[in-house]
Amino acid sequence: MKFTTKTEYGLISLIHMAGGKPAGRITTKEVAELEKYSPSYIEKIFQGLRDAGIVTSHQGNQGGYALARPTSEITLKQIIDALEGDTFDLFCSRDDVICNHSATLCGLKEIWRRTKELLDAFYSGITLEMIVRSPNDIGIKVDELKKPYEIREIV
Repeated sequence: MKFTTKTEYGLISLIHMAGGKPAGRITTKEVAELEKYSPSYIEKIFQGLRDAGIVTSHQGNQGGYALARPTSEITLKQIIDALEGDTFDLFCSRDDVICNHSATLCGLKEIWRRTKELLDAFYSGITLEMIVRSPNDIGIKVDELKKPYEIREIV
């Protein structure tokens, strides 16, 4: 799994919005100038965030983008999904795929499914508020995550 600059730049832009101007609005031009990014690339990133309901756009002199919800309600998973899509879309992890490998007892599909569930739970447990408040120590402990299933030892 590898995240592109869309997620990196998108997160940095959202951090600027969350801790920035009193009106909470920022333009793509401002982000591009602050971070030395391509303005057109930032615009594409904000379009993805807007389509996902993470930011809203405003026209006019006081225009720009603003957070659509409080930072405590925006999760890292929502941001990643908006900018990357399904980051764990492996061929053999898809439900609609029948495995044609010669190994009849291949357990990879289940391993990938469980890995995706753990990552989704982890990313869902991190909010933009946590990232803005304490970026170097988000304070999440793995054992505090909501476990969708019990992890058992594989024998």
